[in-house]
Amino acid sequence: MTLTDQRKTRGRPRSLKAAMTGGSVQALDRGLSLLAMLAEEDGLTLTDLARKSGFSVSTVHRLLLTLESRGFVLHEIERGSWLIGVETFKIGSAFLRNRRIASMGRLTMRDLMEKTGETVNLGIEDDGEVVFISQVESHDTLRAFFRAGSRGAMHASGVGKALLAELPEHRVRQICGMRRLERFTEKTRTEFALLMRELDESRRRGWALDDEERTLGMRCVAAPIFNEHGEAIAAVSTSGPSVRITARKLDEFGPLVRRAADEITASIGGRLPKRD
Repeated sequence: MTLTDQRKTRGRPRSLKAAMTGGSVQALDRGLSLLAMLAEEDGLTLTDLARKSGFSVSTVHRLLLTLESRGFVLHEIERGSWLIGVETFKIGSAFLRNRRIASMGRLTMRDLMEKTGETVNLGIEDDGEVVFISQVESHDTLRAFFRAGSRGAMHASGVGKALLAELPEHRVRQICGMRRLERFTEKTRTEFALLMRELDESRRRGWALDDEERTLGMRCVAAPIFNEHGEAIAAVSTSGPSVRITARKLDEFGPLVRRAADEITASIGGRLPKRD
């Protein structure tokens, strides 16, 4: 059997370009883009999806019917909206199972929420951004909220800075170069040298701070979670209104969040790195 025959037997295309020009792969790519749009909203109409995607209404409708037949989307007839289906949730849950962090850290997160009275989040880094994967909400009516799967800039996030603080400088430069140090409020760190100084301080004390840098009136304290190699793979945070999380509270919350992160590290078999 020739190498070409072997490739055909294995079902591998001769080139990525050839695969991407195929109709089935294009349909898959379009279907996945529709799922990504639906994941960001609480329902979109056929017209909304066509407008946002740039695809024709007939193309979007055909893709949605295919996705619906497999349970990846569902149609809410009363509102005429399309929503994420249970099969999409199952696949997302498989990701969380593989990470183990979200399930293993749930009790610790709940305990931290009870101690601080504020919302607790768990986040990871993906492609230079923070992705929130789990949350325990505060009982208070005025509270921080991050939808699971939502993304954010690392330099303007407590979770993001907790993770950046554990990376070598060249990797921090790479991430900041990819995403830019965008200004969200007048308190956002937009100068790399200032950000690096803050990251050094965060690493020394074991927790990072978002002091109204993403949203005015909201503060966040976060600490990193480590794997068995002593590498930061996630961070846990507590977030809430700055009227409640005062400067005095930061000194109290910082050690609490760090202890919670260390507990989650231990629960997944992780190892804390040696500190200077």
